[in-house]
Amino acid sequence: MSLRRIAHLDMDAFFASVELLRYPQLKGLAVVIGGGRRKVDEIVRERYADLPLHEIPVAAFPLLKDYVGRGVITTATYPARQFGVGSAMGMMKAAKLCPHAIVLPVDFEEVRKYSRLFKSTIAEIAPLVEDRGVDEVYIDFTDVPGGQREGGRVLARLIQRAIFEKTGLTCSIGVAPNKLIAKMASEFNKPNGISVLYDADVQAKIWPLPVRKINGIGPKAEIKLARLHLHTIGDIAGQEREWLIDNFGKSYGAWMHDAAWGRDDRPVVTESEPVSMSRETTFDRDLHAVRDRAELGGIFTELCVQVAADLRRKGYVGKTIGIKLRYDDFKIATRDQTIDHFTADAKTIRQTAGQCLKRVQLDQRLRLLGVRVGKLVRADSPEARPAPAGEVTAAAAHGVAEPAPIEGTLDLF
Repeated sequence: MSLRRIAHLDMDAFFASVELLRYPQLKGLAVVIGGGRRKVDEIVRERYADLPLHEIPVAAFPLLKDYVGRGVITTATYPARQFGVGSAMGMMKAAKLCPHAIVLPVDFEEVRKYSRLFKSTIAEIAPLVEDRGVDEVYIDFTDVPGGQREGGRVLARLIQRAIFEKTGLTCSIGVAPNKLIAKMASEFNKPNGISVLYDADVQAKIWPLPVRKINGIGPKAEIKLARLHLHTIGDIAGQEREWLIDNFGKSYGAWMHDAAWGRDDRPVVTESEPVSMSRETTFDRDLHAVRDRAELGGIFTELCVQVAADLRRKGYVGKTIGIKLRYDDFKIATRDQTIDHFTADAKTIRQTAGQCLKRVQLDQRLRLLGVRVGKLVRADSPEARPAPAGEVTAAAAHGVAEPAPIEGTLDLF
């Protein structure tokens, strides 16, 4: 029987690397990608219209120190990361850390093109690929020719070379007995590295890592673990399973124990249904629930309409509806509520999301507002039983009917 070999492949600074293909003169420099969808480099291109893109002078590009706005960094090159700049950081905060960094906007069309290209390249070599987003995948090496050689290193090298030849981009790969360890291993040797781990490596290479390195332990769990004097994965592994269950609940505590010991039986899933759909927006300025009530109400309504349209277009209905807020101090609050029927109706989504808003503090200014619908099923599935009178039916939610307009603004605002 073949030894189970699962790889996690993560493209290196993907959004930035795609831009460096266009502007190779910026390689080796601190570059951040983000700040909104407006193409700030269009002015540069117009000014140097007589030059090919790769010959535009470096001095012509906008710098982070001159950025004014509320954008968030999507990614940064490794030279920029050395200054503490990272994904999801506010651009204005990053400007204090790395003022000399060059700023470029996200070109979503180009990113999607290269995402499709690197994934199709992998699939030609190893067909069992699980898509985990625009820049990362899991790959089952177990029964692929070369997948067992040197623990998977030979096949990983082959995939790295093939991706570079097709795209000019590099990636980092972790190969391990399962997805949990493979994801951690892919971070060990970045950029353009390969790390191979076995079950026997868990104590030496996984246990010394901080608890947040386990995919599934978030900031709240980290704080609680720290209060219990558990700071590394090894600290968790040293606790009895029942003790973790007593402190973190039956399901999460048991999972935490298994994860700390490197146990993970999840298969590589080549086709998966979405678990949720969401829409969110970051405001141009901080908004207050009282003073900006009408504006927030309009934005909230539009987000609900957009989520409902996404559900209908893709043929899904859901029954868990939630909201996400980011305050002016960057703290995030989320709440959700599960209703007794599946829906893709904008009015129902809005009413339920409004109930969620009653359970969060609204005395601070807001930077971001989001609406999410989860626990999705196909609109034509048996689970999507008929909706109550006056609501969009499952068949209509499959893309036939448009929702009735929502009148008024959000009550809370």
